[in-house]
Amino acid sequence: MIRVNQLSYTYPTGNTPAIHEMDFQVQAGEIFGFLGPSGAGKSTTQMVLIGLLKGYGGQVEIDDRELSSIHSDYYESIGVAFEFPNLYLKLSALENLRFFKDLYRGETENPEELLEIVGLAADANKKVGEFSKGMKMRLNFVRAFLNKPSLVFLDEPTSGLDPTNAKTVKEFILMKKREGATIFLTTHNMHDADDLCDRVGFIVDGQLRIIDSPRNLKLDHGKKRVRVEYRTNGSLDRTEFDLASLGREPSFQELLQSGKIETIHSLEATLEEVFIEVTGRRLA
Repeated sequence: MIRVNQLSYTYPTGNTPAIHEMDFQVQAGEIFGFLGPSGAGKSTTQMVLIGLLKGYGGQVEIDDRELSSIHSDYYESIGVAFEFPNLYLKLSALENLRFFKDLYRGETENPEELLEIVGLAADANKKVGEFSKGMKMRLNFVRAFLNKPSLVFLDEPTSGLDPTNAKTVKEFILMKKREGATIFLTTHNMHDADDLCDRVGFIVDGQLRIIDSPRNLKLDHGKKRVRVEYRTNGSLDRTEFDLASLGREPSFQELLQSGKIETIHSLEATLEEVFIEVTGRRLA
């Protein structure tokens, strides 16, 4: 769906590239995550792919078409939700969706159904200016799916949401993936990336450091060991065992039969730990 070769971009007022010689591909039907701290180049890359930033270096193909040759019909097939909502505050939630719905020539989603999905049905006729930040985020999010896009760009989709609404948003994203949509997601939230993404790319200072699935990254950079927590005379003890020889480890077998075990955890790295190891940077 997306092919990027040697992509670079320097802002007109900048002296150094905001993104530098990037190479990556996004497969159709994939959720691809760009992970990095603020200022790393995530949003710049996304704005190039959306077509908002011109004059880039390198090649960008969207669905086998060079981005520079794509015209306004491109926006009929993509959806976009920026991190900061851009809505008409004096219109209601329903009026906002109906307005944007009428901008598309093709088939669109039912605005009332979209509001229901993200828990805004009861506030459909309330002015958006009276919405909380989280409500605006949810409205902004579903607006990106109005035109039934095949390619969706999401920037920090769960920012400002409580755990319940964040879960709703993530379930909706996964549903759209199952329906065949390709989703390009930028975030510094490692939990979102872990829950959603088929593959992720770590970006720092405008450069991609590594691309792989979250699972592979955690396995490759974690310890192949198991930690067992158990009670001995009322106190909590911990012991680690090598994963490869776990089935042949007598002391592990003894613990299993003792009935004292409270938890068993494998020690693969978290995605954030992998990011720090690979890039030397934190997601601040």
